[in-house]
Amino acid sequence: MSGPLVVVGDSLLDRDVAGAVTRVCPDAPVPVLDERSAVDRPGGAGLAALLAAAQGTEVALVTALADDPAGARLAELLTAAGVRLYPLRTPGATPEKIRLRAGDQTLLRLDRGGEPGPCAEPPEAARAVIATAGAILASDYGRGLLRQPTLRAALAEASAPVVWDPHPRGTAAVAGTRLATPNLAELRQLTGDAGAGDPLSTATRAGHELRRRWRVGAVAVTMGADGAVLCHSGSSPLVVPAPSGADDVEDTCGAGDRFAAAAATALAGGAVISEAVTEAVAAASAYVAAGGAAGLHRDAPPARPHRSGPAEELAARVRADGGTLVATGGCFDILHAGHVATLQAARRLGDALVVCLNSDAGVRRLKGPERPVNPEADRARILAALDCVDAVVVFDESTPHAALSRLRPDVWVKGGDYAGDGAPELPEAELVSSWGGRVVTVPYLAGRSTTATIAAARRRGGNLIKGAA
Repeated sequence: MSGPLVVVGDSLLDRDVAGAVTRVCPDAPVPVLDERSAVDRPGGAGLAALLAAAQGTEVALVTALADDPAGARLAELLTAAGVRLYPLRTPGATPEKIRLRAGDQTLLRLDRGGEPGPCAEPPEAARAVIATAGAILASDYGRGLLRQPTLRAALAEASAPVVWDPHPRGTAAVAGTRLATPNLAELRQLTGDAGAGDPLSTATRAGHELRRRWRVGAVAVTMGADGAVLCHSGSSPLVVPAPSGADDVEDTCGAGDRFAAAAATALAGGAVISEAVTEAVAAASAYVAAGGAAGLHRDAPPARPHRSGPAEELAARVRADGGTLVATGGCFDILHAGHVATLQAARRLGDALVVCLNSDAGVRRLKGPERPVNPEADRARILAALDCVDAVVVFDESTPHAALSRLRPDVWVKGGDYAGDGAPELPEAELVSSWGGRVVTVPYLAGRSTTATIAAARRRGGNLIKGAA
């Protein structure tokens, strides 16, 4: 694949709450679920991107995220999975689907997020990644992202093969789409077919009708345990059966996403349509045989309490007021005049400044076992006391990418060795530009550094000991 698989579409946050039922509510005839565990995972287009990335594919995701805890959690999960995120800002709330489960039984599904609002224009970085894609998967979940005119124009102009995974509440595929991948129920709703006859005849009849209406190259109708039916330019459909045992599965959530992503990846590798659909059936069957979406829980990070921290709340307030959020990062082990100069210069670039602070473990990885001198709680408290700092967020990863994905600052500030000709490329530059942010450097005071301060203190201490002797 010459470029990344670019997934474009509506994302949501899936949350599975598992527990046990041992009693009935005293004020209503409903079971009481005692929560034992909870797991979050990306849903919708986010799940399609996650599943493709799990196969070692380079994946970029263009999606809509609101400034709320669910949006921050989605960004964190996707970034941790290696998905490059290109978010469009949207008002309202990020959609959530919360399933309450006792054993293998789902007791209730709670949906949050309400009706979607209009998305902002996609940033230039999002349009650029679509233009350089090796393949494109349009993952339509009916929330309106794929109706965005600028985004549709970028998809129509792309040279990469486009696979369109539709939704009955969604929109038609763009001109030039290579393959559409509805399931049989979606196909009947999209075409208004009453479903007369057996499933194969329905899939064939309605598949050709959708291909004619949308003017797409082919339509692959997914049929669950029966595989897929490919309606192409020939008069006879291609029936691709699923491997034996595919009907012995319980959780098929995400199978359509896995199918569409596998088909897009195969097309990018030069496969013809029939080969791509055959590979996609095999991939989707293996996915559900391995436990489907439930299988993702085994390696998923634990869910966090569903609330945002002070830094995320600040970011949401600044954006809601139309302001500019600035962020910078570092260890700030022993605060000196150079640090203060950088922080003051950063704060002047916007309406609020968030400092992304390396945790104690992160400082040890960067600086060695004798650092930090001051623990992270003390470092964060000192920074937060500065008038130029509005919030501090501590991150434990090797880079601040996950924290930046949650905050999505308008400006990311660095100083020191990153300024001037021949300076190294900022590792966060591509990430920040993906949501339309800017990366800048600011002047710093020469001769000031924590390492030099510690060394000078040790020399003085040694001299004092010698003088006392």
